[in-house]
Amino acid sequence: MAQLVPYDDRDGQIWLNGEFVEWRDAKVHVLTHGLHYGSSVFEGERCYAGRIFKSAEHSQRLIDSGRILGFEVPYTVAELDAAKAATVARMGFKDCYVRPLAWRGSEQMGVSASQSRINVAIAVWEWGAYYSDLRLTRAIYDRPAPNTAPVHAKAAGLYMICTVCKHAAEAKGFGDALMLDYRGYLAETTGANLFLVVDGQIHTPTPDCFLNGITRRTVIDLARRRGITVTERHIKPEELRDAQEVFVTGTAAEITAVRQIDELNYQHGPITGQLIDDYHGLTRGHAKAA
Repeated sequence: MAQLVPYDDRDGQIWLNGEFVEWRDAKVHVLTHGLHYGSSVFEGERCYAGRIFKSAEHSQRLIDSGRILGFEVPYTVAELDAAKAATVARMGFKDCYVRPLAWRGSEQMGVSASQSRINVAIAVWEWGAYYSDLRLTRAIYDRPAPNTAPVHAKAAGLYMICTVCKHAAEAKGFGDALMLDYRGYLAETTGANLFLVVDGQIHTPTPDCFLNGITRRTVIDLARRRGITVTERHIKPEELRDAQEVFVTGTAAEITAVRQIDELNYQHGPITGQLIDDYHGLTRGHAKAA
């Protein structure tokens, strides 16, 4: 196994509350509210050839997520976009991953922390493919119901069960876990949206209790431009047997074919391949056009 490079011990700079600080100095106190109570939201974005793909959409979602958690991110979309671009330029990367993060600070400790400062940081780093040879197994937890958690926020606390599920899947030799929703329908993996190809048509779970991903929406649009029928609906787990292709989407995952889900095997088929090519052309074309 390759030696891990800790994320707190790297060269470079991070944008923190409007200023650049040395990477190793971008720290928070151990009594930060976001650490204890999960009061933080974040985004994952990719930069292609020096341009961040759909930066404004991600910035708006960060702000919206904060509002769902009851706080205001103290920057506008335009200010966040400029800060992200400046951070990418400062680090000197052309192709990289961008991580904006907003959280409640250490001014108050306890469940109630409405007077805590809202901090914002932006870090970027080089990051290759998120998945390789993707094999999934059933997750040990399900996505929560909308009346039990702020499911439409990209909130850090919602990923706790994702970490537990992914670790359990990896312990069994799989690459990730396939999560169901609270009703028993297919939902998503721990970090990507799910698509099934059945007889030349695409089916994808309705995102009513998990994030309607920006990459998900982009891929649906690409498929429909190709004349491929895309249906968003509640999908039963047993319908996985009807699929000829399965793939997942996300900023980190981009578009990744699924090879196996427990005992079911799938091919890297023509529709998945076409959409991978189209997405590659869109993201690289966006960078060149911008």
